[in-house]
Amino acid sequence: MEEVAEIRRLHFVEKATVSELAKQFKLSRPTIRKHLHTLDEPVYPVRKSQPHPKLGPFRNQLEQWLEADSRLPVKRRRTAQRLFECLQVEGYVGGYCAVRRYVKAWKQDQSGSPPVTQVFVPLYFPPGETCQFDWSHETAVIAGVEQVVKVAQFRLTYSRQMFVIAYPRETQEMVLDAHNQAFAFFGGVPKRMVYDNLKTVVDAIFSGKERQFNRRFLTLANHYLFEPIACTPESGWEKGQVEKQVCDIRSWLFTPTPKFDDFTGLNAWLDQRCRELAARPNPEQTSRTIADCFAQEQPLLMPIKAVFDGYVETMRRVTSQSLIRIERNRYSVPVHWANMAVSVRVTANRVRMVAEGQVIADHPRHFGRDQLICDPWHYLPVLEKKPGALRNGAPFVTWDLPVSITVVRDRVLKQPKGDRAFVELLMMARDLGDNGLDALEVACDLTLQTGIVSAAIVLNEMRRLTEAARPVALSETGSATPTLTIEPIADCSRYDSLRSVNHVH
Repeated sequence: MEEVAEIRRLHFVEKATVSELAKQFKLSRPTIRKHLHTLDEPVYPVRKSQPHPKLGPFRNQLEQWLEADSRLPVKRRRTAQRLFECLQVEGYVGGYCAVRRYVKAWKQDQSGSPPVTQVFVPLYFPPGETCQFDWSHETAVIAGVEQVVKVAQFRLTYSRQMFVIAYPRETQEMVLDAHNQAFAFFGGVPKRMVYDNLKTVVDAIFSGKERQFNRRFLTLANHYLFEPIACTPESGWEKGQVEKQVCDIRSWLFTPTPKFDDFTGLNAWLDQRCRELAARPNPEQTSRTIADCFAQEQPLLMPIKAVFDGYVETMRRVTSQSLIRIERNRYSVPVHWANMAVSVRVTANRVRMVAEGQVIADHPRHFGRDQLICDPWHYLPVLEKKPGALRNGAPFVTWDLPVSITVVRDRVLKQPKGDRAFVELLMMARDLGDNGLDALEVACDLTLQTGIVSAAIVLNEMRRLTEAARPVALSETGSATPTLTIEPIADCSRYDSLRSVNHVH
């Protein structure tokens, strides 16, 4: 209508001709003449029915499919896209929009009422009060292998500050570790945490908002003093911020597919990207960035007094080979615990065995299959009775020893009774404690410099290196050399008295 008013003003006031106006507005002259006679806002007719010239021959077939699908469970009904693909097989050459409009109109006619649009109430969250949590499954290349990684996602509802961290699995120890990492990133703990009804958090769902939370998860909540809240089933809008974040993160961080050597590198990059994305404007407070809002919210979070030990504990029996099977992998424990039950504490990246209140073994966690993770020191007592196991025992064959120790070992094993001799060196290194292997390495270096390699020489070098220095007494004058107050008298005749003694044979 603005263009019509301008055309009329130029013609009747500025005396512009129809040809000039047609050239200026790039319209035909009949259109210009029509606009010159237009006084009211034009009214366009509304089409009551949408023609489907290309869909017409296939309408009966489409209606039969819709009738048949209406009697099936919802999950088994074909979508408009799938119906469009089926029509193409039948020879339909029209577009998808015509099929989608027809399917929508048919379903509306069957229901007898217009579709109900959901209406949501805008929410307000005070700073430092609420954080939302959710899992997502993304694709990443780790160590050259494309795999699906499980991404734990956190979002502070006031500042919109997010934190994401990736794991190979979605188990409870991963949930516990993710909370530790998120609270460390935020520098504090929110008063409430909102979750789905995931099995690692909720054991049972009752009517309303009543839930039976997992006992180990409640230990985490009690440690950090936050209130856990579970959403109503199938009501994702109750934590809509993190639900939207899941979609955004997929396009911001995982498209194209990221490639890293391990999860440590991937998570370090995700941590950095979370800080960089905080420079975006806050969705509600558009004049401020997310980082600015987070700087206001962070001091209001509850302080972290101690980091939660996020392990999941089970009881396992040690085999006769002093191994424990955990998730298709085998981990070693000291041999004197063989055929006994011990407690296994599994965290996101460690596996610890506990017995009698003490940690008896600690290994890095492995996520492959059929792997053998051994600590050779666990099997050292067996070598005292079976030194021959040093040559073919799996813990010792794969033992990554320093070069000097490896050279000495290979030479000593070629000597008579070399197995037992090298075992004695290892036993002494074990008795020296944490510095035992370093002392053995230095002793082997010194032995190799002499050109004569034997276990006895290495043993002597180790004793000399580790022998405690004897205290030296100082004289009254401060001299380091002591002086005798009574000098002994040399009397060789005392030996003659020994010859006169009769010995009984």
